[in-house]
Amino acid sequence: MSRILNHRMRASLKKPSWTPIDKRAVAFSIYTGRSLILHKSLAPTHIPRRKYGMLVARAVRGMLKIRYLLLGGAVGGGMTLNKKYAEWKDGLPDMGWLNEILPDNDQWDKFTTTLISAKDKIGDQLQIDPRLREAGLARASELREWLSQRYEDAVAAAAVNNTTSSMEPAPKIVNNLQSRPPPPSAAGRTPAEESAAYEKRIHSLQEEVLSLQARYQRELQRLEQENRELRQQNMLLRQGRQPPTKKMKRSLIDMYSSVLDELAGWEAGEAGRLPRVVVVGDQSAGKTSVLEMIAQARIFPRGAGEMCTRAPVKVTLSEGPYHVAQFRDSSREFDLNKESDLADLRKEVEMRMRNSVRGGRTVSTEVIAMSVRGPGLPRMVLVDLPGVISTQTVDMAADTREAIKQMTKQYMDNPNAIILCIQDGSVDAERSNVTDLVASCDPQGKRTIFVLTKVDLAEENLANPNRIRRILEGKLFPMKALGYYAVVTGRSRKDDSIQSIREYEERFFRSSKLFKEGLVAAAQVTTRNLAMGVADCFWRMVRDSVEQQADAFKAMRFNLETEWKNTFPRQRELDRDELFERARAELLDQSAELSAVPAAAWEQRLHGALWASTAERVFSGIYLPSAAQAHDDVDKFNTSVDIKLREWAESELARQSIEAGREALREEFDELLARSADTDAVYEPVKKAAVEEALARHQWEERAQDVLRVLQVNALQDRCVRSRAEWDAAVALMDTALRERLTAVEADLKALTGPGFRDRWLRWQYTSEEQARRAEVRTELEKLGSNRPALSYDEVVAVRDNLRRRGVEVDNEYIRETWRPVYLRNFLQRAQARARDCKKSFYLYSQQNGQEKECCEVVMFWRVQAALRTTANALRQQIANREAARLDRDLREVLDEMSADPELKKKLLSGRRVDLAEELKRVRQVQEKLEEFIEALNKEK
Repeated sequence: MSRILNHRMRASLKKPSWTPIDKRAVAFSIYTGRSLILHKSLAPTHIPRRKYGMLVARAVRGMLKIRYLLLGGAVGGGMTLNKKYAEWKDGLPDMGWLNEILPDNDQWDKFTTTLISAKDKIGDQLQIDPRLREAGLARASELREWLSQRYEDAVAAAAVNNTTSSMEPAPKIVNNLQSRPPPPSAAGRTPAEESAAYEKRIHSLQEEVLSLQARYQRELQRLEQENRELRQQNMLLRQGRQPPTKKMKRSLIDMYSSVLDELAGWEAGEAGRLPRVVVVGDQSAGKTSVLEMIAQARIFPRGAGEMCTRAPVKVTLSEGPYHVAQFRDSSREFDLNKESDLADLRKEVEMRMRNSVRGGRTVSTEVIAMSVRGPGLPRMVLVDLPGVISTQTVDMAADTREAIKQMTKQYMDNPNAIILCIQDGSVDAERSNVTDLVASCDPQGKRTIFVLTKVDLAEENLANPNRIRRILEGKLFPMKALGYYAVVTGRSRKDDSIQSIREYEERFFRSSKLFKEGLVAAAQVTTRNLAMGVADCFWRMVRDSVEQQADAFKAMRFNLETEWKNTFPRQRELDRDELFERARAELLDQSAELSAVPAAAWEQRLHGALWASTAERVFSGIYLPSAAQAHDDVDKFNTSVDIKLREWAESELARQSIEAGREALREEFDELLARSADTDAVYEPVKKAAVEEALARHQWEERAQDVLRVLQVNALQDRCVRSRAEWDAAVALMDTALRERLTAVEADLKALTGPGFRDRWLRWQYTSEEQARRAEVRTELEKLGSNRPALSYDEVVAVRDNLRRRGVEVDNEYIRETWRPVYLRNFLQRAQARARDCKKSFYLYSQQNGQEKECCEVVMFWRVQAALRTTANALRQQIANREAARLDRDLREVLDEMSADPELKKKLLSGRRVDLAEELKRVRQVQEKLEEFIEALNKEK
């Protein structure tokens, strides 16, 4: 009863039930203030208050969520940090053992107190004796003086040892550290002051000792360095090499001469136009003597009426402390003050001139360059040319006169060249050949200097001295010049020195009628004035033209670089020498790959080369003669084969094997070169030429033939085939050899008898009368049967009679010539059939222990193949052990010789790419040297 009442009471108090739609309607009404069902505004009495309450509740709820998040993060982070700290603490090593060793705090305090009390007691009781202090100071002073003396003695001893070469004893080092009585104590000082002074002196003495030790160490290091350098120079001198010299600053004229050396042989339009003094004149006019007077030394050879100057000689004169001469391509310096060196220099000049003349010619265009330095020499570059001749002698080449004229004209055509025209004053002016040539090259005389030589002889021989005056005034010859000079270059005595000639020249002009009477100006006489005038003109022309030449080379360089970029944009500018070195490196790398070729590949190649070189001998010299002699008799065939194989092995097989090995080596080398696909095509001529020359020079080791001969004889004596694989290989070799031979024989037979029926109808081929006759003979011979190597006389007569009845007239020899290919064709076909039959006969051969006679030909080919296989293996070992290294050595020698031959490199490395790179290299070198010279010239100004 009570349960029912309670249920009813709860039901009466229970809220009305709401559907989901009603809940959403109420929420919408509260939020918007409108009724969703009635579409009317609700009463605005209590709706705004509920709205604000909901907003506040939402804000409070969001704040509570943030608090929970912060609190949870703090708790989680703390726990993680605590865990990490525990892990780090567990990873630290255990340092508890230190507690057993180190004292605790009480012990440290007790120890510190004991030390402080001991210090106080010792300071009160310990007093330093003043006498001991003064003695210590004196001893320290003596020690310092002793160390200083020892240092000086050591330096002196080291200097004596390094500078003197004799075995004199070094200076004795004296020990001057002796005990001296201590100085008396300074009076008037307290013990504290004396102690402070003592400590100060000790400190100063220690610093001095350290400084002295450092100085001694530095001096010792310097002496050791000098000693090492002296030892190195001594070692280089013992080995015949010059020690490296320091780079010295070159003189201005040396820099200019190096530019002219770079321009030697230049063929471009603007090249070779730099100023130089060109010495021209008739033969024996005194050109060389004038040049020697300017150089102040007799440096050229002489000949009585014979041509001495056979090639251009470029002499660079410069000022220096010693009078020496040196060739451009040599390091030897000739002392011009010694007669022995002068004689050696003249011999060297004569030898170079004769070596430059080749091919039966009398003169050469090859320039001999030398430099002469000495005190007071003028700075300039002179070129002494062969003298112009009017008549050729019988011992001269046919074009000598024209060659000298063309060479002289080529040098004088340079618009910046100074022409030093030498005229002999002792001969008639009408006999001069050079004046007309000079006038044609420089008609205005703006760069010509006229020199009249042998004036002393001219004054003696001429009755009218006014003629010499007219020559020096430029009124006699039809040529113009910047200046006219008269000189005396000797007294026709060969042994006169330059100094004596100079003194004679000055005495002559002082006493000469020409000079006394004022016919000639003082500045126009003596070689001294001539040298000064020529040098002044030379440098004036250099300064006027060098900038223009530098600009010309700069423009040339720009044009060449532009052409290279447009023609070869992806390639480096490598000149001929660089290309050769790269080709050399690649070739040597490929040569080293010979040792990396597998053994199987070597043996296969060698076996093929051996069979190619011996196949003809095996067929024509062994197989076919043995078969012809045997007439199907197996024992006779085997006996004949044994004899011929042994004779072949003892006489020719070893030599043929060596030739086959050389051929295999060549083929392998060619294949290595062909496999290098990334190589530059410009290297190929160099590689091929070097390989061909190296292989031609390569000689196989002498004892190799003896070794091969023994191996081959032993291999050919074996007659037992041991395996089916070897039997099949022998059958395959025999079948292949027979097929190749049969093809060759059929081709020969076709050439003799003409095309067959099929070729005549399908390919429109015709037979000649001779081929038709051969075909008739062949048809008649085939009726006899072709199983015998030679025809009997009766058979030949029968064939000839049969042919005569058919209207074909032939002789007996004609029939036998036709029989040979017919018999070979039939024999090879039957041998090929026997080879195919023997392919399946190895079982029968093995059952009879090698006594089976039907396949004796296969056994013969097996013996040959075994000998060739043994030979290939031996050759492969010889190549790997010795011959590859010897070939590499030959190849290196060939490359070294090719590297030293410029003409050969020019022939092998050609094309526009190489020529353009060479031109670029030379233009850059000339431009750089010109710019260096111009910079030094501007500094000198």
